[in-house]
Amino acid sequence: MKRSIRMGMFATLFLAVLYVGSYISYREAHTEYREQDGREYVIFPPDSLAWYYVYRPASYLDGRLTGMGFHIGPH
Repeated sequence: MKRSIRMGMFATLFLAVLYVGSYISYREAHTEYREQDGREYVIFPPDSLAWYYVYRPASYLDGRLTGMGFHIGPH
């Protein structure tokens, strides 16, 4: 019983680290600076909204902590 709980906790931690790492990688690759307002935005492609929905929880937290903006499609 204890072993299965530890395995479950390890798997959850592993998936959380994988999610955060993939979000950071996506954020670094898709950040654009907008001169009109002087802010940076993570741009999600309009033809693939799956990334937007997958990273939506992380983007809320990221926006609160860093002030990063998010946008679907180019400005």
